[in-house]
Amino acid sequence: MTDSARWKATVYVGGLAGMVNQANLHDAFIPFGEIADISLPKNDKPDATEPHRGFAYIEYEDADDAKEAMDNMDQSEFFGKTLKVSAAKAPKSADEGLGSKTALWQQESWLAEHAVDEEDRAAADGAKGGIDDRPEDPMQGLEGLDVAGPKPE
Repeated sequence: MTDSARWKATVYVGGLAGMVNQANLHDAFIPFGEIADISLPKNDKPDATEPHRGFAYIEYEDADDAKEAMDNMDQSEFFGKTLKVSAAKAPKSADEGLGSKTALWQQESWLAEHAVDEEDRAAADGAKGGIDDRPEDPMQGLEGLDVAGPKPE
């Protein structure tokens, strides 16, 4: 299964109580289809009392099963807390987007969208040059203005 297909078949489950584990999630979400994987991220904070971060990702074998789970489990109560079940979003790369350490105009996605190849750039520069490539004389058209004041009639 490709990465984009995997993310279409994955649901985000937020608002989990601290006592919820993978077995509980499996039992609650199995009625909607075959589950390929359950990810329950652990809490990395040393002073945390909860064993996980309060959300999970559940990957189904089929995207239709994921949609069915979203339709049926969103806003339902689970271990005394209301669940938020929605389509999972693919994680952003640390090297892409506005939060990266690489300048936006140096990122591959920006270059692919905005880049102009050298051939097009040369054609555009040639069109700007026009018929006469000489720089304009700033004094041109000022002949006869050697007298100050209004023009005599």
